[in-house]
Amino acid sequence: MIVVVKVGTSSITDDAGEIDDAALVKLSDEVAAAHAEGHQVVLVSSGAIAAGLPALGFVTRPTDLGVLQAVAAIGQPRLIERYSAILSGRGVIAAQVLLTPHDFIQRSQYLHARETLAQLLALRVVPIVNENDTVADDEIRYGDNDRLAALVAHLVGADLLVLLTDTPGLFTADPRLDEQASLIEEIVEVDEALEGVAGGAGSERGSGGMASKLAAAKIAAWSGVRAVIAGAAEPGVVLDAIAGRPVGTAIRPRDRRLASRKLWIAFAQAASGRIVVDEGARAALVDGGRSLLPAGVREVEGEFAADDAVEIVAGGKVFAKGLVQCAAAQLRAVAGLRTGDLPEGVAHEVVHRDDLVVLP
Repeated sequence: MIVVVKVGTSSITDDAGEIDDAALVKLSDEVAAAHAEGHQVVLVSSGAIAAGLPALGFVTRPTDLGVLQAVAAIGQPRLIERYSAILSGRGVIAAQVLLTPHDFIQRSQYLHARETLAQLLALRVVPIVNENDTVADDEIRYGDNDRLAALVAHLVGADLLVLLTDTPGLFTADPRLDEQASLIEEIVEVDEALEGVAGGAGSERGSGGMASKLAAAKIAAWSGVRAVIAGAAEPGVVLDAIAGRPVGTAIRPRDRRLASRKLWIAFAQAASGRIVVDEGARAALVDGGRSLLPAGVREVEGEFAADDAVEIVAGGKVFAKGLVQCAAAQLRAVAGLRTGDLPEGVAHEVVHRDDLVVLP
């Protein structure tokens, strides 16, 4: 089985925000045990900034982007060195792989990353993946490794994604505020109601939270990958998840696996704007598998360039996402026009069906 295990900063740091060596040992023991059973394991670990803060004498996390990138550059080798030392003592070789969402958007980058990870797994090495915080921009401030882990799970053709966090799983309400909250043991489909339950950001040390875990599980489900959200402190949590034993919250994979290009469009690219369409266009896209034409466009929201990702809206709800073939200003000028009335040089399709993903 190919397993991607993701652990967040809050699960491997102590109350002071520094790396907790006992937590690293516990996690490494479980990864090594899974490896010994013959599973191929990829570890996605946050914590570079937390590992770098003590070296510079910082008591609190800086907010300046440049400083954070410098701290990450110092902390990343320290973090990977400790993981490597622990795993080596258990007969496991570790490798460092730094990725960004860009690596999933550009086809050539995607193929290079996939080949590298495949070779490492074939050599019985445990790749330790982190976002490349030293060159990341807004991700270093607002992002998290949950989405990255889900994309990696798709990249390596994983069977299982284990998202380790500082809570036992997803609850019916915030257990810190509601004593009646109970653990949701299995999710068949991630919908708006569940996303509402998941809430917002997590701890001060981590940048994710349960909402990002659920979003990552949704990406995994669309990739045909089973996902488990569970507590990092739970004894034997990784092996339990692999064996299918009850632990945390399990999310079923969808029957149809979304192709890699469609997955990039749906989840790896942030939307730069919105296109509001009429009901006829919605039906053509959803039921007919057609491309979006200018005739079906009613409104254009935001500013975007050709090849940017946009959300497509009908009846006030986002139902699709795609890569647009013209800029917002040009689209506003031709919105509602039939193909025969379009000026020369204007693309006949606003969003081609090959660049379109219909969302549930």
